[in-house]
Amino acid sequence: MAKAKTVKNVFSGTGRRKKSIARVRLIEGTGVITINGKDINDYFGTEVLKVIVKQPLTATNTTAKYDVIAKVIGGGFTGQAGAIRHGIARALNAANSEFRPALKTNGYLTRDPRMKERKKYGLKKARKAPQFSKR
Repeated sequence: MAKAKTVKNVFSGTGRRKKSIARVRLIEGTGVITINGKDINDYFGTEVLKVIVKQPLTATNTTAKYDVIAKVIGGGFTGQAGAIRHGIARALNAANSEFRPALKTNGYLTRDPRMKERKKYGLKKARKAPQFSKR
């Protein structure tokens, strides 16, 4: 006879920053953070990016209460860290609405609207012009 699995509460949130999109699931656990199948220490090299990811959990004092499983695609490491932070904040808001004021005042629920500016014709990049010579 098959054993019945114990179903824990799972909360999900989608986070975005620049070109990065993160799908985040919060599961009641011990505070393990897994990103794309790797531990956070293996995925992010710098300590700053790890702190950025953990910010919503520390603001709500839930670092040891939830396990974080994140799938993130696109962008660079900084954008991915910001997207995961946004996704964790949304998932925490779904888990408990009492966390909303703490998350909102720190700005974790607000999506960062800054994007890469498009390249314009006649220029090398968005604003960089070709070298000018008078003669």
